[in-house]
Amino acid sequence: ILKHIQGVPPANPPANVPTLDEKDIGTTRALTVREMIAKHRANATCAACHAVMDPLGLALENFDATGKWRDRDRFAGAVIDASGTLPDGTAINGPDDLRKALLRRPEQFVQTFTQGLLSYATGRTLEYKDMPTVRQIVRGAAASDYRLSAIVQAVVKSDQFRMRRAPKPAPAGE
Repeated sequence: ILKHIQGVPPANPPANVPTLDEKDIGTTRALTVREMIAKHRANATCAACHAVMDPLGLALENFDATGKWRDRDRFAGAVIDASGTLPDGTAINGPDDLRKALLRRPEQFVQTFTQGLLSYATGRTLEYKDMPTVRQIVRGAAASDYRLSAIVQAVVKSDQFRMRRAPKPAPAGE
C-alpha cells in the first residue's frame, strides 16, 4: 500500500521480527487482522513503520485478496473494523474515507499511479531521467482534474512510450 498508493516503499523490517501466527501471539482463539497487528505493533521498533502503514491497510480490509467485499474477518468471524487514524491525524473509516484523504493531495497519488503506468507501458523500470516526464504528465493531468483518460493519453504521447527500443537480439549460438 505504501509503495503503490503513496509512492513510498516501506523500510526493511528489523532483524528477528517474529511472524504473525498464533503461536507467536500466545492465544488459541482466532484473532482479527487488527488484533494481530496490534500485538505486532507492541514492539516499539515495529510500531514506527506500522503507525504509517496500518491505517491504510485497515481502511481497505473489507476487500479480500481478489477484491471481493466482505463484512467479517475470514478467520475470527468478527465484523471488520476499517477505522483508523492517518499520521496527519485524519480519522478514517473504510475505503471512502481513505479515498477522500488521498484526494486532499491528489498529486502524490497521481504521480505514483503515473510512474506505475509509464513503467508498465514501456516494459521497464523507470529511471531518474524519466521523472521529468512523470511530473509533466501529473501537471498536465491536473488541468483535467486528474482524469484517467488524460493520464493515459499523456503516457501514450510521451517520448518514453513512442521511442522505446526493441530488446537487443541474443548473440548467435545462445
